[in-house]
Amino acid sequence: MFENLTDRLQAVFSKLTGRGVLSEADVDAAMREVRMALLEADVNFKTVKEFVARVRERAVGQDVMKSLTPGQMVVKIVMEELTTLMGGAESRLVFSGRLPAVIMLVGLQGSGKTTASAKLANVLRKQGKSPLLVACDVYRPAAIDQLEALGRQLDIPVYRSEGTDPVAIAQEGVRDAIAHMRDLVIIDTAGRLHIDEEMMAEAAAIKAAVKPDQVLMVIDAMTGQDAVNAATAFAERVDFDGVIVTKLDGDARGGAALSVRAVTGRPIKFVGVGERLDALEPFHPERMAKRILGMGDVVGLIEKAQDAFDEQSAVEMEERLKSGSFTLDDFLSQLQQVRKMGSLSDIMKMIPGANKLPKDAEIDEGALGRTEAIIESMTLRERAKPSIINGARRERIAAGAGVRVYDVNQVLKQFAATQKMIKQMQVMERQGKKGGQRRRFGLPGMPGPL
Repeated sequence: MFENLTDRLQAVFSKLTGRGVLSEADVDAAMREVRMALLEADVNFKTVKEFVARVRERAVGQDVMKSLTPGQMVVKIVMEELTTLMGGAESRLVFSGRLPAVIMLVGLQGSGKTTASAKLANVLRKQGKSPLLVACDVYRPAAIDQLEALGRQLDIPVYRSEGTDPVAIAQEGVRDAIAHMRDLVIIDTAGRLHIDEEMMAEAAAIKAAVKPDQVLMVIDAMTGQDAVNAATAFAERVDFDGVIVTKLDGDARGGAALSVRAVTGRPIKFVGVGERLDALEPFHPERMAKRILGMGDVVGLIEKAQDAFDEQSAVEMEERLKSGSFTLDDFLSQLQQVRKMGSLSDIMKMIPGANKLPKDAEIDEGALGRTEAIIESMTLRERAKPSIINGARRERIAAGAGVRVYDVNQVLKQFAATQKMIKQMQVMERQGKKGGQRRRFGLPGMPGPL
């Protein structure tokens, strides 16, 4: 979503970082381009004006003008101000301590409230909560069925009622959570195609009846400033504690995510970054600012890896690597865990410097899938001892995986390269022990397709 903005800002900063001295005119010229880049990204006009003014004020200060690297100092200032613009620091959910805790989701129809409810329940369940989803959208056809289907996929219970009063249903849902020892209730409310009095009154009535710990507004990043306008209207009438921005993986301009905190004063709590039910992430302003400026997100990448890789499996793999027994089955297991981290394109965006790759460089998203199919087309003996795979076997494996013999050869080469690297690591481990150093023996690097 921020790709175009990232390109524009990097073009601006490349002109600054190559200079040993910056004049006030240089800063003014850069700020004009930054202003245009933000406006083209659909950031609120008033927000852009204030942002550029703050950056300029700091950028023409003595600390920058007399710095040995003034261009880098300007980039640092922009990153800090972008971080402040989006909230400064992660804003966590706050619960009162009562049981069950109640979260109420509001927003316009089509913003992704129902899916966001299920995703949020999934996130909080991983944090030790026992959630119950309550379906209060009695107007949109199949809204309740949709929530139930999502609940079944996640194995999270959904409370539905035959009644038509959303306020009563919300109250019944809280009582049901108490009866079934659930410590968290997430209420999916109804939306409308536009802001109207009836929707506002209903949301206010539900809020008054169940007294939620947190009211979160769901906005669709694809709708740009319309989403910010809707959030402003809700803030005036219903009040809410934070925002969930959905479809941040889309190709819209992204200004809503940059504007909503400054315009409404409410922090972004979570962002939706994909279709999968685990594609909801806590929002970290500093990390987002770094990604917008093309600096990557190493911490976010590590967290993705921690979620995807099983700790016990990692320990077992380490022992196998130490003993020198690394088979194609182990190689396959590593691939499958990498795939859990999401698309290769998303992973690459989180790696610092990856934005400097040629624009026409393509990432083969299907490479991991083909590699997995090739290995699964092998017999157990072939996986354990790849040296026995002759020409006839390669043809059979290629036919079974639906690929070319060339692709099979490439996978075997990648595996051989990984084995060679493991042997080198073992040598380094032994040398480290002889030298009295303790070294953690790590897992091998990402395979060829990545």
